[in-house]
Amino acid sequence: MLELFTQATWSPYLAGAGIGILSTFAFLLSDRPIGCSTAFVKARGLITRAVRPDRLQTIEYYKEIVPKIDWPLMIIPGIMIGAFLSAMLSGQLHILLVPTLWGSTFGFNPVLRIAAALLGGIFLGFGARWAGGCTSGHGISGSIQLSVASIITAACFFAGGIVVAITLFRIFG
Repeated sequence: MLELFTQATWSPYLAGAGIGILSTFAFLLSDRPIGCSTAFVKARGLITRAVRPDRLQTIEYYKEIVPKIDWPLMIIPGIMIGAFLSAMLSGQLHILLVPTLWGSTFGFNPVLRIAAALLGGIFLGFGARWAGGCTSGHGISGSIQLSVASIITAACFFAGGIVVAITLFRIFG
């Protein structure tokens, strides 16, 4: 069983079953779906509370979504720690400022790569807030609940990703 964790790639069926089990436990134990985008907004709220607590009281969003350290917030460090451990255990841990595909297409300038990643992350954050959730919230939790809006949103996430990848790597690359 331990050799499962040292493989470079995992079975998508096994990973999907694991996500399904995790989602079921999330609903059963906390009556909340799994998602990441709210965690970033909560983190921003915690930072605002530490730096300008008076400002936090004026933001309407934080009256409904209270910035606090809870399991939905801890998903983000959990994802990072889990990815790190998986890469380390499988022997696939490599620190690259510029991945090979990006470098062969746009050059190996780390400043350009970091700027593009930052801009993409900002767009992703706006899109997730605009759509009312992220890919994991809609694609996993919403689809499990058979939410038509989530299924359409997840399809749009994938379609947008395909269009951006084709645009970047076929047209500009």
